[in-house]
Amino acid sequence: MEHWDRALEAAKTDRAKVVKEELVEQDTRFLAVYVEAKNSCLILLSEREDKLGTLAIAVPKPKDLLGPVSSSVLLGDKNAISARMFAEKVAALKGKIALVSVYLERLSEMQAQAYFTHLLEKVMKKEDTAENEKEAAST
Repeated sequence: MEHWDRALEAAKTDRAKVVKEELVEQDTRFLAVYVEAKNSCLILLSEREDKLGTLAIAVPKPKDLLGPVSSSVLLGDKNAISARMFAEKVAALKGKIALVSVYLERLSEMQAQAYFTHLLEKVMKKEDTAENEKEAAST
């Protein structure tokens, strides 16, 4: 039975990690949903409610090659600059494929970038903290 419990615990740690954060600025809610799997990260950044917006993908270079990450917009065009910028940032930091969606209703990309940058830092810091605590507990 103990073997089964260890197997279940190991299976839980192999699952994707999900972090949600929000920030209220200028009487507007900014939301982030961060999902990290073993080989990729998916981040939804949105204004007022969780929605899929312009979606960009960024792929880091293999460790043995130098150069910037490659990115492209997969869906939409309204907030393409921000979606690509954040996808490239996450791919470079995590060394994983990054998909980032940016959905805005009222604010422009330029107005929202600082808020989304702060939210992205919060969710990634929270994920890194949880990962470090998990590693410390297992040793």
